[in-house]
Amino acid sequence: MAAGQCLLGSCFLAGFIFGLVVGLPDLNLRAVVGQIFVHELEREGFMDAFPPSMDDSESPTDVPITFHCNLLDHPDLPRWLRYIQRTSFQTGYLYGSATSKDVGKQTIEIKAYNRYTYETVKQTLIISIVPSTEGEMPYQADFLVKNCDVEEVLPTDIQDLFQQAVDSMWEQEGLTLINITSALDRGGRVPLPIENRKEGVFIKMGSKDPFTECLTFAKSPSNLYRCKLEQEPVITCYNSFSPRFQIDWCNLTLIDLTRMNASETVPIYGDGVLEEGSEFNPPEDAPDRIFFYDFLLTFLLPFLLGLLLCLILGYIMCCRREGVQKRDMKTSDIQMVHHHTIHDNTEELRQMASGREVPRPLSTLPMFNVRTGERINPMQSSRQDSAQVPLIQAQH
Repeated sequence: MAAGQCLLGSCFLAGFIFGLVVGLPDLNLRAVVGQIFVHELEREGFMDAFPPSMDDSESPTDVPITFHCNLLDHPDLPRWLRYIQRTSFQTGYLYGSATSKDVGKQTIEIKAYNRYTYETVKQTLIISIVPSTEGEMPYQADFLVKNCDVEEVLPTDIQDLFQQAVDSMWEQEGLTLINITSALDRGGRVPLPIENRKEGVFIKMGSKDPFTECLTFAKSPSNLYRCKLEQEPVITCYNSFSPRFQIDWCNLTLIDLTRMNASETVPIYGDGVLEEGSEFNPPEDAPDRIFFYDFLLTFLLPFLLGLLLCLILGYIMCCRREGVQKRDMKTSDIQMVHHHTIHDNTEELRQMASGREVPRPLSTLPMFNVRTGERINPMQSSRQDSAQVPLIQAQH
């Protein structure tokens, strides 16, 4: 028994040490400026790196795994990169679009956690960010897909389907998928917990060729007026997105970089991180503020009000006893008068009853003497009024 416990303990210790030091091989990835970068965190690859468990009945899909991603020697990811995993039983994704400021190498640390055994597996991603050979796309269109969440459009096959739909409407070659952003990062609301309600996702496409008439007509004044009336805009060409992708044409954004002035900038959404040097710097010559009067206002005023209320309450309870006594005396006087009234009325009734001249009721006359056994006729007349004779004396 002891040997079995030692063997079991050594297995757990070995598994714990193995879980601490185990790691997957480093990955070298490449990201292009101005193009979407997506890396899928496959659960099966991390499951194979975990130490074998004693219960082999569970498949990799039944084990909850969560990921934590951060830039090397930093607590969070770089501003251009995002991570999403809806649940611990689904695949995680790293996605984003690098800018020219991010050119170089960035090392991302990934830690996978087994939520059943608390084991950890590490992996390092070395991302080489290089400039685009085609340069910046001057014509960019930002589409809002209402019936999808961000993780649903990150797989490569879904991106290809969306790009094919854009190709049929833009009618240009060389379209580039620039960025994918969740609608929540643009200020969208979290949908109600109802079936088939999605958060929405913005997909930005770019091209070197100008926009077609189909896309420009979607932003015409007539369509903008219909959008104000909450009506669907009119599309001159065939809507190749439906039914797979439901586009909100009222939220379509067309960016033409060739017509922008040098002072104008393209709006960039979804970073959520302040730019370098844009943090709040308090003024150094701010005058000193004296809080003595604030202290008097917040402390002494409630204290004085409480003291005044205590004095009023003490005066009512201690100095107004005379009024209570007078009220008690008035109450007792009323009760005495009532008692004497009842007593006088009772005496008056007794006097009236003693002077009556009517015969005594037959029901009150004795008919049988308990001592002598004599029977008396109640109808027998008598000179003496029996009503004036006490009942006990009449029985003798």
